[in-house]
Amino acid sequence: MNRYPLWKSLLFAGVMLLALVLALPNVFGEAPALQLSRKDGELFKDSAAAQRFVDVLAAGNVKPDTAYVQDGRVILRFGDVPEQLKARDLIEASQPGAFAIATTFASRAPSWVRAVGLKPMSLGLDLRGGIYLVYQVDVDGAVKQTLQRLERDYRLALREKRIPYESVDGSAGAIVVTLKDGSNPEDARAALAAVDPNVTLAVTGASIRATLSDVQVKQRQDFAIQQNITALGNRVNALGVSEASVQRQGADRIAVQLPGVQDASEVIRLLGKTATLEFRMVDQTGNPIEAQQTGRAPLGTKLYKERRTNRPVLLKREVIVSGEQLTDATSTFQQGEPAVSIRLDARGGEEMLRTTRENLGKPMAVVFIERERQLREQNGEKVAVDVTREEVINVATIRGVFSNQFQITGLTSREGQELAKLLRAGALAAPVYIVEQRLIGPSLGQENIDRGVRALLIGSGLLFLFMIVYYSAFGLVADIVLICNVVLLTACLSLFGAALTLPGIAGIMLTVGMAVDANILIYERIREELRNGNSPHAAIKAGFEKAFSAIFDANVTTAIAGVVLFLFGTGPIKGFAVVLTIGIATTLFTAVVGSRTIVGLIWGRRSQIRRLPV
Repeated sequence: MNRYPLWKSLLFAGVMLLALVLALPNVFGEAPALQLSRKDGELFKDSAAAQRFVDVLAAGNVKPDTAYVQDGRVILRFGDVPEQLKARDLIEASQPGAFAIATTFASRAPSWVRAVGLKPMSLGLDLRGGIYLVYQVDVDGAVKQTLQRLERDYRLALREKRIPYESVDGSAGAIVVTLKDGSNPEDARAALAAVDPNVTLAVTGASIRATLSDVQVKQRQDFAIQQNITALGNRVNALGVSEASVQRQGADRIAVQLPGVQDASEVIRLLGKTATLEFRMVDQTGNPIEAQQTGRAPLGTKLYKERRTNRPVLLKREVIVSGEQLTDATSTFQQGEPAVSIRLDARGGEEMLRTTRENLGKPMAVVFIERERQLREQNGEKVAVDVTREEVINVATIRGVFSNQFQITGLTSREGQELAKLLRAGALAAPVYIVEQRLIGPSLGQENIDRGVRALLIGSGLLFLFMIVYYSAFGLVADIVLICNVVLLTACLSLFGAALTLPGIAGIMLTVGMAVDANILIYERIREELRNGNSPHAAIKAGFEKAFSAIFDANVTTAIAGVVLFLFGTGPIKGFAVVLTIGIATTLFTAVVGSRTIVGLIWGRRSQIRRLPV
């Protein structure tokens, strides 16, 4: 008798039962769907919200296959793409601009599968179809923004130290501070060094030149790219697109993958925008109506319009605090009215404290600034033009002294939520421009799936046939273990939310091959033990024990390669590495524990075995 420990057999059975349940949603496939979220930030909470959309579609003779609420968003699933697009147009026409509508795919799994929280494994862009965008980051613009910030801080530092100066100019790739006669250059240099000690300051007569070192320029450029990746990721999340990917590509580019999204216009419009705030004091001496009529603002002021009333307002050019000093923004209510709670960094808090202390009873305005790059036709050619929209969203009288925490009021609930979302997502640290845009249709994605599955089935079929012919009944056991391995791998991909790409399917094929290799090592060791005259029971035991070290060593070295590919690879290479690494773990479990369990159930309970079919 050669019984395998009962607890190990039960462990294998339990793991495979759980894997079957987790992998079940992948059996049903996917269908075109719409994912709806509210632009005011509120979440859909019950099925009544989904039913309202069903009623809207029924009026247009469109009926979704199913409608439900998931993670605060309404999912409407359809039989084909034309119905999906028609439904999108009907919903948009019913309440224009009220909802973010993402064209995507949803599982055909029955409702009870969703109710227990089971999801199919994610599919990458090459399998599902969607939008692929590559943004070029204007890293030189990031350095320019740094110089502009330093220019503003230098003016403030000189005023605080009461050091007279003629000008602070940062337009020539460096900041040149020109002092007035009688000013001490060393005192000015010390004041400027306190702002940022890493900036190189060179004193020449009555002027001081501030320049960034090559290392500082590189650090600022890298920071701009990382900040833009974070901001773009937050904006993608605000669109409600699931399984999106935002990654750095090369030295100064960012790749954005949006699987399942078929309408690029809304995505491109939102992702490329730069939004921030500025706080300025209102100029009470000038006449804003006269400035609007003449087109000229008094010296030291700038003309704006209020968003809600469209009335002109004159603001002082000096910026108190900018969006760069903002650390958090949340939508809230103040005395029953919508508000946005703002939190500033330490330097911004100090400047706000000083301003409010010196200007009690005077009005202060909040300027909302939105920048984006648009393509416009000039002289028969399309030219990229930077468009900036600036408007005053709030004017309030300073009633008390405050510093790094305060609230903006005078907004509607929707305006407050949108403003908080934009600010919390973070402004782009540098402008971005689209250099590559690809729309991968769902038909092409389905074709990739079909080809990949076909290759997997044909390869696996030939492999199964070979194992049965060459190893007889033990070959059949190996085939069962291979099926268990694929099921367990699928369950892990579904559980961890890893995206399956076309290279990932290749990774599954490689995993199957490695699993066969493990079984071949075990079976050849059993054959060798039988040739040495050992009994069948002793040959089985020795075969599994002596082959384990070779199987383990081979899989560990492959796992190291998979980890390196994941750490240093991008896009499809990472997808391949994820499947390969998870596949190694499932291979070790099924080839050693699974094979031993099945062999023990079939031959381990027999007291006498004359011949092993291996």
